[in-house]
Amino acid sequence: MLISAARATTLKLANQRDAAVPHAPVLIRGGEAFSLAEAVPIADPALDLKNPLKGPFRAEAIEWLAIAEAAMEFARIAGILPAFLVDPVDGGETHPVSASDLDRYTEAGALRIITRARLPVTASEDAEIIAFRSTADTREHVALIIGEQCGDRPPLVRLHSECLTGDILGSLKCDCGPQLDAALHAMAEHARRDGGWGALLYLRQEGRGIGLINKLRAYRLQDQGFDTVDANQRLGLPDEARDFPVAARMLELIGATTIRLLTNNPAKVDALTAAGIAVAERVQHQLPDNPHNARYLATKRDRSGHLLT
Repeated sequence: MLISAARATTLKLANQRDAAVPHAPVLIRGGEAFSLAEAVPIADPALDLKNPLKGPFRAEAIEWLAIAEAAMEFARIAGILPAFLVDPVDGGETHPVSASDLDRYTEAGALRIITRARLPVTASEDAEIIAFRSTADTREHVALIIGEQCGDRPPLVRLHSECLTGDILGSLKCDCGPQLDAALHAMAEHARRDGGWGALLYLRQEGRGIGLINKLRAYRLQDQGFDTVDANQRLGLPDEARDFPVAARMLELIGATTIRLLTNNPAKVDALTAAGIAVAERVQHQLPDNPHNARYLATKRDRSGHLLT
């Protein structure tokens, strides 16, 4: 069975040489071949309390490491748990996958503008929506332009990753909904007062890139006492898996290669800068907490490097 290094650590396998490399896939073998019923609790940490006794397992060397790493990344893209039964009996028809196949999913250059339309919104009636799509990815990202684009003035830009629970359902566990609303109004005020313009990039990267289902799995672990970082790692997933080069490509396509970035996250500044976007200014984007998201915001500050000013 192929699992992540983080999951191997929670299964107490990190003391074995072939399971001790951080972030590397781990191949484990049990005394008997894994059945699906036995494999599911190994893959899903939400079932740990109901299935506390697992193993013993032996970690084995992986001769096809690049393929194993690609499989883990494909799992993240698909939003499923990073665990695979390797060559199961009666597993059905096999489909060969090359590690190089992953390259098509990470080519930001494949992104193109597909269409654009006027879209009056609550924050501003003077807005336009631009839709982007890649030939290698089914996700459809959009940019909302507020105000009139001025080539000589850096726009106020916000990168907003999709959050169904916060943006649509009004979840109090995060600050995504209020951040989205505040960003749109800040751009509208910037356009009205200063004659500038703004661009909100709505990135289809739910749960910081791990997908909706895995985000909800992480919520369940948070209810058991884990913070957001530990919950993701317990699932065998990165705590930050967003594709910021895609955002950089979107900015290039709308002609915004120098921007003022509305964020408290220095990692966004660094990622955009590395992708060729000049960040002329980081603009603070801090909102009050509530009893349900106070720990979440503290974790972003203390473990993910978010700034307060």
